[in-house]
Amino acid sequence: MIEPNPKEDLVRYLQEGRDALVWKLDGLSEYDIRRPLTPTGTNLLGLVKHVASVELGYFGDTFGRPFLNEEPPSWRYTEESEPNSDMWAAAYESREQIVGLYRQAWEHSNSTIAALPLDAIGHVPWWPEERREVTLNHILVRVISDTQRHAGHADIVRELIDGSVGYLQGRDNMPPGAQAWWEGHRGRLERVAREVTDHQCVMSSW
Repeated sequence: MIEPNPKEDLVRYLQEGRDALVWKLDGLSEYDIRRPLTPTGTNLLGLVKHVASVELGYFGDTFGRPFLNEEPPSWRYTEESEPNSDMWAAAYESREQIVGLYRQAWEHSNSTIAALPLDAIGHVPWWPEERREVTLNHILVRVISDTQRHAGHADIVRELIDGSVGYLQGRDNMPPGAQAWWEGHRGRLERVAREVTDHQCVMSSW
């Protein structure tokens, strides 16, 4: 019988999200990793920058283990930072810097996770006083949720850029189908959507 290891399971799902986010940058130009693909500016490098900030805060400051490897990024630690500055990369911030920071952040997070039990108590400085107290288990679940959500954003953004899809490198989790099949499938969905809409319009006119 396999002995359950809840912490190991949680870290595995967190790492899968991390790996997926970084992988989504592979093979793209500087323009493509930075350009906004939604009305609110969602972009690939910004997603990586954001999740780096999330890990530094939740696994660092929350448990009294601040990230001290280098000068803290100004966009994360100062009240004067421009709004939403953790969601996009400035011209002076390179891909290598941001991805490198994210890898350092998750190494720091992993050391916190390894050092503390799941019921260890921490305090989230930026939450309301009445709910600042949390456990490591709570924070792990929260950060997994956030990371995987943004990995999903990255899936869609990357597909919009060049049509590339897949869950993880070497494990795309996609059903088989050539490009022509996918084009036909998309066309079918479009037709169904229009048929339903047209039907609803007819019904509402009665």
